[in-house]
Amino acid sequence: MTHSTSDNDPRREAILKAAADLFFERGYAETSIDAIIERVGGSKRTLYRLFGNKPGLFEAIIRENGKSLFAETTDAAPGPLPFETALEQFATRLLELTVQPRTVAIYRVVVSEAPRFPDLGRIFFEHGPLRGKEWLIQTLARAASEGIVTLPDPEAAAGMFMGMVRNDLQQQMILGLRQTPSSAEIRQIARAATTVFLDGIRN
Repeated sequence: MTHSTSDNDPRREAILKAAADLFFERGYAETSIDAIIERVGGSKRTLYRLFGNKPGLFEAIIRENGKSLFAETTDAAPGPLPFETALEQFATRLLELTVQPRTVAIYRVVVSEAPRFPDLGRIFFEHGPLRGKEWLIQTLARAASEGIVTLPDPEAAAGMFMGMVRNDLQQQMILGLRQTPSSAEIRQIARAATTVFLDGIRN
């Protein structure tokens, strides 16, 4: 959906930041293209050339937010890392992305606006959780085919593992019930979830 002709356009990052700030402050429905242009400066023509429209702009924000996790993680499959190490690394990156204040803000916008704008939910899912889950399904299926684990349904197992990793931490963050966990706590949660998951599927 994004119509950018150049990811190197110096105005691109400024527009993304202004749009994200407004989406988080006012919500998706209440943020107009005019308001974004008023905050960042420039012209509508530039925004439409780079992003196409408002949904395209929101999609770009989600893409940028997930790039740090999924670009590195998905490139690793099938990779040289031992199976357990790959899973723990994935769990750590998933948590790092999940607890970022920016991710929490995006999730809040999606949940509040999805009933009126269903495309927001689709965009968020396709460019966020689904990318990670697809990598995880492939990794688990490969481990099963190699006899490392017993898994009749890699897709179901992938969903279970991601749920174990996020546990109730994501919900607490969204509800504002706790602060962002430290890097040490993230690694501890990722390691514990990986250990428990592997104990249930390893041959």
